[in-house]
Amino acid sequence: MGVPGWLTARPIAHRGLHDHAAGIPENTIAAAEAAIAGGYAIECDVQPSAEGEALVFHDEALGRLTEISEPTASRTTAELTALQVAGTQERIPTLSAFLACITGRTPLIVEIKTQFNGDLTLTRRVAEIANAYRGPIALKSFDPGIVGALAELAPELPRGIVAEKRQDDPSYAKLPPRERLALSDLLHLHESRPTFLSWRVDDLPGAVPYLCRHLGKMPVMTWTVRTESQRALAAAHADQIVFEGFRP
Repeated sequence: MGVPGWLTARPIAHRGLHDHAAGIPENTIAAAEAAIAGGYAIECDVQPSAEGEALVFHDEALGRLTEISEPTASRTTAELTALQVAGTQERIPTLSAFLACITGRTPLIVEIKTQFNGDLTLTRRVAEIANAYRGPIALKSFDPGIVGALAELAPELPRGIVAEKRQDDPSYAKLPPRERLALSDLLHLHESRPTFLSWRVDDLPGAVPYLCRHLGKMPVMTWTVRTESQRALAAAHADQIVFEGFRP
């Protein structure tokens, strides 16, 4: 499938155009509205509730942004959507509610979070919601198994692999060295079949994004751009930015 032009047309606000100091927390409807008002696309994350519903929230645990510290997936959808985010009046939205707010006014890129355990429950739910949505939407994940599944579950939607040169984050700890190498060098492309690449900005330039972009004709978005030097790297070696902390 071809990749639609809207995927790289507007800078993408990381977790929405959030500003905690202004009472606009990340991954909330307020952050989405701020991004739309600024003319930006939106990137958001999804985690599962206890029932497998897709909630717009980044962390596996609730403690950084809410008053409780349990794993996100240990709470029901009703419990999660009742929680205040970062001490504001904003609540954790379901992905369905998030899309009902955006209503096609700007592109949305949804990152499906993963524990690299082969569980596709959240992926299936996200695909179901995204397939029914009538606005511009793309799906992505760090997990090649999820991206490969999306080729079957949502074949008409753009799907991206999120990757980086090194796996320093603790979430990679459970993976053996061979699997980490496959992630950093995209040795899973025959299985994951992404239509775009989302690459860590501090790992630019590099062979993987260069080959994807110039030989694979795969658009490269890059994350997370926070400084002018990172923005310059992205301008030279990528097609679009996922940004935070400033307005491009």
